[in-house]
Amino acid sequence: MQPTAHFAFGDHEEHGFVASFASSIPQHLAHWFLEREQFEPVRGEPGLYRLSDPERDGVRRTCQAVHDLRRRGYTVQADIRLNSADTASPPRPVRPNGLQERRSRLAQAAAGRTTQRSTPPTTSPPSARTIPPKPTYAPTIHLTAAAGGRSR
Repeated sequence: MQPTAHFAFGDHEEHGFVASFASSIPQHLAHWFLEREQFEPVRGEPGLYRLSDPERDGVRRTCQAVHDLRRRGYTVQADIRLNSADTASPPRPVRPNGLQERRSRLAQAAAGRTTQRSTPPTTSPPSARTIPPKPTYAPTIHLTAAAGGRSR
């Protein structure tokens, strides 16, 4: 695996299509990504994952995993036939996830003053609509009785 690669994909004589991850990625995160791409851990081989059901379109599914991880911004080393970058259209520019910018905005907001606990404004409130006076008489309502009993 290249020193800068996050993931590596290739063929294995015994296990078929395999993947591994660099120590720079937390193990639980790499495990989560590889399981979502239908790779399962190989018993007795820590850090090695094999494609589940490789007979079912294994090359395409492995190429798709390489493509998905690259699209998320990870560097991926792959065998030539699994390298979707060589066979696919040019890669789209990777959008940064904005985590650093978001954290910076949150920190600035936390350090700033809040409007929830501030003193009330010194300006007068907007004028309210006046309520009409209460009538001095009781309105009369005439009800007619139904001729045939209860109405529905």
